[in-house]
Amino acid sequence: MPGLVHVTTTINGNQTDFLCEPRQSLLECLRDVVGMTGSKEGCNDGNCGACTVNMDGRIVCSCLVLGVEAQGAEVNTIEGVASAEGLHPIQQSFLENAALQCGICTPGFIVATKALLEAEPDADEARIRHWLAGNLCRCTGYDKIVRAVLDAGERMRAG
Repeated sequence: MPGLVHVTTTINGNQTDFLCEPRQSLLECLRDVVGMTGSKEGCNDGNCGACTVNMDGRIVCSCLVLGVEAQGAEVNTIEGVASAEGLHPIQQSFLENAALQCGICTPGFIVATKALLEAEPDADEARIRHWLAGNLCRCTGYDKIVRAVLDAGERMRAG
């Protein structure tokens, strides 16, 4: 097909090839081309964080990154957080602390939280609120989310 670009990238540890139009966002490519629908489209202008992924060690709004920019990159999405053994401690903490309701924002919060706790395992409440400021939730309020992140940090430090 004319106009399509071949992209080779690594998504959640697996080499992935896909074809996309040069104008398509990474979010569109993940959801519509690759079939990974965990990252959500909330605002499509980078304000809500529902589409947050980790790309080459940085959290980014996948709606603001072009799919072609994933060429050669390492992309980690919500689908790569849990393991075959079960939920990641962050996911378990979100569940047990009722830090989710409708679920639109949850993937972005979890991906951002994972990046934070891997970089700063002892992050305090102020740091968590600052780090997650790019993620919006219209259902739960933020206290339950912050409690879940603090709990996840404790779980991860305990092993």
